[in-house]
This record gives sequence, C-alpha cells and structure tokens, in this order.
Amino acid sequence: MDTAVEKKYNYWQWRTLIILMVGYLLFYFVRKNFSLVMPALESELGLTKLQLGTFLTINGIVYGISRFTNGFLADRFSRKAIMAFGLALSAVVNIFIGLSPQLNGALNLLDGEGKATLGFAYFVGGLLIINGYMQGMGYPPCASLMANWFRPSELATKQSIWNSSHSIGAGLVALLCGFILQRYSYSAWQWCFFIPAALALAGAVLVFFGLEDTPESVGLPSPEELDGEKKVTVKDHKSYRKFIHLMVFRNPIIWILAATNFCVYVIRFTILDWGTTFMTQYKGMDIAVASSVVAASELFGGIVGTLVAGWATDKFFSSKAHRVCLICTLGATLSFFMFWKTPDSMNWLSIVFIVLSSFFVYGPQALLGIAASNQATKHAAASANGVLGIVGYVSPLVSGMLFGFLADSYGWDSVFAVAIGFGLLGAVVIASMWKAPADGYEKAHSLGREED
Repeated sequence: MDTAVEKKYNYWQWRTLIILMVGYLLFYFVRKNFSLVMPALESELGLTKLQLGTFLTINGIVYGISRFTNGFLADRFSRKAIMAFGLALSAVVNIFIGLSPQLNGALNLLDGEGKATLGFAYFVGGLLIINGYMQGMGYPPCASLMANWFRPSELATKQSIWNSSHSIGAGLVALLCGFILQRYSYSAWQWCFFIPAALALAGAVLVFFGLEDTPESVGLPSPEELDGEKKVTVKDHKSYRKFIHLMVFRNPIIWILAATNFCVYVIRFTILDWGTTFMTQYKGMDIAVASSVVAASELFGGIVGTLVAGWATDKFFSSKAHRVCLICTLGATLSFFMFWKTPDSMNWLSIVFIVLSSFFVYGPQALLGIAASNQATKHAAASANGVLGIVGYVSPLVSGMLFGFLADSYGWDSVFAVAIGFGLLGAVVIASMWKAPADGYEKAHSLGREED
C-alpha cells in the first residue's frame, strides 16, 4: 500500500471510529436515561419496582429482537442510514415520554393526586417498545462498519476503543440526569428526556452525513487485503443465505458466545439499570452520590476495562477474545460479590468494588461481539451480533422483571445472589471454547468462498 493510500485509509478509519463513538454514545443518552429516572418516577408518580422492572424487560426484549432483525439488514443495506434513522426516532420517542404529563388531559395518564394511572403504564410501555426497536438499529450497523473498516488482526483493539462509547454515553447521561434531579429535584425528571433527545437528533445528522459504508465506496481496498489474506466474497443472495446459515446459525461457537453474553448482561444490567436504586435503598447513599458512582463505573470502570481487555486480546492472547472473556467474567462476578458483602459502614469500599465489577464486565461485553464478528467474518458480522443481541437481551427477563419482583418481595440480597449465580454460569460456558481459533476466515475459505 503506497503512502497516499495509507494516509487516506488511516484518515477514514479514524473518522469512522470517532463518528461511530459519538453516534453510539448518544444512543445511550436516549436509552439509559430511563433507568436513571426510575427513582424519580417511583417517588413522583408512585410506580412500583415491579412496574419499572417490567418496563425494562419489555424494552430489553424488543431491543434484542431489533438487534437480531437489524443485524441481517445491516449486512445487506446502508449501515449509516439504518443507524441515523434509529437514533432520530429514538429521540422523538424520548420527547413524547417527557411530554406525558402534558398529555394527561387527553389520555388520562395521571389521577387526581398526580400519580400514574394504568393508562400511564400502557402509554410509557408502548413508547418503550418503540424505543427498544429503534435502539436495536444502533449496534448492528456499528459492528458491521467496524468489521468492514478494520482488519481482523486489529479489530479487538480498535473495536474496544469504539466500545468505550457504551461507557462514555452511560456515564455522561448518568452525570447529566444526576445533576438535574439533584439540582432541581425529582420533579424535573422530564428534562432527563428532553435534553438527551435534542443531542441525539444532532447526532443522527452527523452519522448520516459523516460515514461511508465500506472502504471500497471511497476507492480503498478491503481490510483483509491489507493483511495479505484472500478476500472472502459472497456473490449472490443464495450464496449469502447459505453463508449465514453455516457461519452463524450452524456455528456452535456463535451460540456459546451468545449464551455467555446472556449471563454477562445479567450482571451488567443489574448494575446499570438498578445501580442508582440499590445504592440508595440498600447501601443508603444519596441520589447524587449513587448516580456519580454509576457514572464512575461507566466512565472509569467501563472505558479502562474495555480498552485493557481489547489491547490484551491482540497483544497477549493472539486475538483470541474468548480467553480474555473468561478471565473478565470471573473478575466481574467476584467483584460484585465483594460489593454485596461489604459492610454498609464501608461505602467507600463498596464503591471500589462496584467500579471494579464494571471494569471487568465491560471486557466480555465488548469482546464477545468482537469474537462473533471475527468468527462469522465481516460478511456476517452484524448477523452474528444479532444472534448475540437477541439472546443477550432476553436477560432483562431476569435483570428487569424478575429482579424487580425479588427486590419488592425478598429484598436486594436475593437479587445479588441470583446475579452472581449467572456470572459463574457464564464463566463455565465460555471456558468450553478455550481452544477455539481466533477467527473464522479459514473456515470461510474452506467453504469455497474466496477470491484470488
């Protein structure tokens, strides 16, 4: 590759990476804001933990279905258009959630005391179903774009950088909502939807006009050609369907990764969705402190954990992401256990352990998707991640509805015990593929889909 091409490639890789980071962190602004507002909705509107947990479950399941269906679309159509459209519509849904008190007259959402009626639950639940689907239009295009712009030998490092957008977005929106609710009281909860929505609309414009779907679309070679490998091609629709069938649905490695993803997401969502609630109610922290701890967990634990895991995968484990996933899953589970058992009088240590748990949990959260992209190759990266998505996002049945019921009925101890059990199960599952190869490109070549 000559100097001019290398310079252009480097420019477009970093441009793609940065825009994808900004775009995806803004998806979190109009998704995880709801979790942060839950204590306010419970206090101001009288919603129960079971109702809130049901909202999370509905949103999570629909999100998983959306990631699955949009995974196939992102492998075949314009990734930037899918991502931009989803972000814009998610912003619109957030605006309607924020406007719900103003719609009371027409829809009877609040009773005479200003508390939520059953109609409010149906209205917000319906909006969360729509938002869940729109949110599922974010990850698959990102996974496909990363696999199309970066070579397999560097994907773990580069996609881990991108994956930090999860933590940046969740951390920043935690700080934003924590500030609003602390400074202006719980009654200002609507602004936790309006402000993120405005930022997301701007992000949708950036994504649509700032990205290109493939290196070839700007006159550059494919990433595997840069590594001197044969280029895997899928020539027509029939070949593509067979390729997906063999590399995704009949690939046992993809299903091992998906099952591990489910277990990891139980711990991750326990912290992210219920963190502010159980730290205020179980550990006795102030709401501002609790939201700051969630932010620290995301911004420090998540970002550093993701970057270290990606770097270690390529540097020390020959790009075998599944091996790092095992180490991180065990670390996340042990740290969460220590958070649970730390005495209330030592909240500073509780904070250390919850941040450390996020540090470890974001390793597999990022690397399982990277492993799926490499195992399925760039032609099926979004589809493989769609499978991980739909399995992983069944986890809100546990972290949302079940944990809401357990917290209401048996207290937070039962929640922590079940979450730790899933963490241990995930470690056992991912350990079963310890000897698997780093990627599936050799398997793809053996299927006869190669171009000299």
